[in-house]
Amino acid sequence: MNFRVTTNIDQKKCIGCGACVSVCPSGTLALEEKKAKVIGDTSLGCGHCEAVCPTGAVRVTVIDAGATRFRTIAADPSWLPHGRYDAGELIRLMGSRRSCRNYTTQHVDRAVLEDLVRAGVLAPSGTNSQKWTFTVFPESTDVRIFGEQVGQFFERLNRRAERGWLRGLLKFFGRPVLHRYYHDYYPTVREALRKYRELGVDRLFHGATAAIVVGSKPGAICPVEDALLATQNILLAAHAVGLGTCLIGFAVAAMKQDPAIGRFLGIPPEEDVHAVVALGYPNETYRRWAGRKSFELRLFQAGGW
Repeated sequence: MNFRVTTNIDQKKCIGCGACVSVCPSGTLALEEKKAKVIGDTSLGCGHCEAVCPTGAVRVTVIDAGATRFRTIAADPSWLPHGRYDAGELIRLMGSRRSCRNYTTQHVDRAVLEDLVRAGVLAPSGTNSQKWTFTVFPESTDVRIFGEQVGQFFERLNRRAERGWLRGLLKFFGRPVLHRYYHDYYPTVREALRKYRELGVDRLFHGATAAIVVGSKPGAICPVEDALLATQNILLAAHAVGLGTCLIGFAVAAMKQDPAIGRFLGIPPEEDVHAVVALGYPNETYRRWAGRKSFELRLFQAGGW
């Protein structure tokens, strides 16, 4: 992690209110002689100090203003105070987003996809590492090529799974993964591959015209969580701008098992892939939320509070 301090304070603008000091998570700032000053030698680069300053005296230079400058979405950059958003509408958005498996052939503009990535990077990340990466597939032909790479992996995997002696041997030595795959997924995958080869039916990306791969560079303290938080932002923002989305877990599994797929797609070998999002204009309309299964809720109360 790079915790280099890039915080600058304009002493002429600083009024010594101490707001920046109170929100700094790493003790980088302090009040000296009624002025804010940099005293620490490390910083998360989170920008809390810059965002809270009433006079614009603080600047964190590691922050790129262009990273949150949207091209296709009218976004108000002023801070939305706690409790000032319609929680019911937020829940409605969350409940309305569905996994889309029916798309039109309409092209998704590259600027829209880039704005979805910008929405993604507004997510929190552990120690503000922001080590996530985004690989965008803006054309349906790109998505199809991606899908073919994944399909070839599963064709090879199916050939291995068909060997009963190999499944049994691996299971005997404590490696039952191939055995479980054969019983849980092999028939479905075999049928999906057949339909693609013989009929051109896309059971992987479902005809989506664009895709985004969310990964991470080395060095993050919790890269999986960071990437999935960014992914959820992308899913919700996509619904808000009129796009359907679907997480493609089979593509993630293939890329984790076969690094050659990532290399073919231009993803550096040191990066890990955590989510693959199919995107496109939906060719389906729902009437209501689908609801959720019952869940288990635990409550811990120390001392009987």
